[in-house]
Amino acid sequence: MSTLKEKIIKPDEITKYMDGDRDFIDDGAIERTLAQHCDPDPTQVRDILAKSRAVETLTPDETAVLLHVEDPELLEEMRQTAREVKLKVYDNRIVTFAPLYMSNLCVNNCAYCGFRTGNPDAVRRKLSMDEVRRETEALAGEIGHKRLIVVYGEHPETGAEYIADTIRTVYDVEVPVRHGKGCIRRVNINAAPMSIDDLRMLHDVGIGTFQVFQETYHHDTYASLHPADTIKGDYRWRLYCMHRAFEAGVDDVGIGTLFGLYDWRFEVMGLLQHARELEDKFNIGPHTISFPRLEPAGGSPLTRHPRHRVSDEDFRRLVTVLRLAVPYTGLIITARESAELRDEVLVHGCTQTDASTRIGIGAYSETDEDQHEERQQFMLGDTRSLEELIVALAEKGIITSFCTAGYRCGRTGECIMDLLRTGQEGRFCKLNAVLTFREWLDDFASEEARTLCEPVVQQEIAEIRERVPQVYEKFMEHYHRTAAGARDLYF
Repeated sequence: MSTLKEKIIKPDEITKYMDGDRDFIDDGAIERTLAQHCDPDPTQVRDILAKSRAVETLTPDETAVLLHVEDPELLEEMRQTAREVKLKVYDNRIVTFAPLYMSNLCVNNCAYCGFRTGNPDAVRRKLSMDEVRRETEALAGEIGHKRLIVVYGEHPETGAEYIADTIRTVYDVEVPVRHGKGCIRRVNINAAPMSIDDLRMLHDVGIGTFQVFQETYHHDTYASLHPADTIKGDYRWRLYCMHRAFEAGVDDVGIGTLFGLYDWRFEVMGLLQHARELEDKFNIGPHTISFPRLEPAGGSPLTRHPRHRVSDEDFRRLVTVLRLAVPYTGLIITARESAELRDEVLVHGCTQTDASTRIGIGAYSETDEDQHEERQQFMLGDTRSLEELIVALAEKGIITSFCTAGYRCGRTGECIMDLLRTGQEGRFCKLNAVLTFREWLDDFASEEARTLCEPVVQQEIAEIRERVPQVYEKFMEHYHRTAAGARDLYF
């Protein structure tokens, strides 16, 4: 293992980004900042909310203030402000995706993970390219997804070359649907931290967002959960992976923590510090932030009785604070959570979610729809189909977007940061959301779902006519062509 660790980790690709001998997460400073703001003043809270409305990243002190608000009226103001910010930046839409697990081979031994090498009950498997093709055909042809997050354990057999091959395979798949062909238009990846050279390889095959979770920003907790003799035992190799991604040319990165490993307030502060570090060094913050909670995992007693369990109420609060603290970023809520909780936070803060989710290796192309603990990294809380989720959102007046146009038009990296902060990206996305939703309804939806969703389509068209009249005529031309069977028209 030590030889593999030495082969993977390149110390100079850590230290080159550091200021001296300390990394940018100062545990003591975070704890002191939290302790200093235990009794927030309402006037100060409202001043901070005004800053969030202006889509400005909050400071650690400002974020600590929001984390300690207990007054019910102030909490409701925070919640409503979070919704205002979300609508200003992302408009009235939710982006959907599917996770596709390519392998559960892993050399690490994380105490909370069903994939850990020390779990004797795990059924190990990696997908062949033929199996990747079949999984993609099911996702793009039967369900109607347009974007994926592909997931890999850390193992020599599933390194950068394997990842690149799987991505090429996904992009190559085209499946006949009612009108034309279904395909995946964007592949984001969740994988282990990599070297700059490996990340350049993935950039060249067209990856979307490169996503790596720190798991916990608390140094001592991280060390206790990740054995030092494993690759993942190196906290800083993981912490600085997004720096390497930007240097490799990857425009969009996603960060996250696994809530339940340490105090949730500390982890929110860690995410904020990470976002501010990327802004300071590269003028580009995280494209997305994820905040999964610890869920039961096979072979992991820790997940059954976590020391830092996050309640539903605390979870709602951390989503609200993240939306306010890093107002430009996409917030991802996954099917780990219950349907009720997901529906709630999708209204008030989150912008992306998965549906029709299966996380067993090879599960999309199989007929068995049950969850199997020995084949999954964790157990899911919401197993609704994509259509069921779309209808539930439509009944709340929210449109589902399958848009990937911005990435292909170059609205990424520093460019999209400016567009998000000014609210301009939301205008593009509103147009493209309607066009891609029309595609999905006509290509995949049941007749009942189309009927239930039609009012939200007409609502969005009316808003486009009112808010962006200068492009309305061109938009309607695209819309009518899409309704007639044209595909992938966008602004």
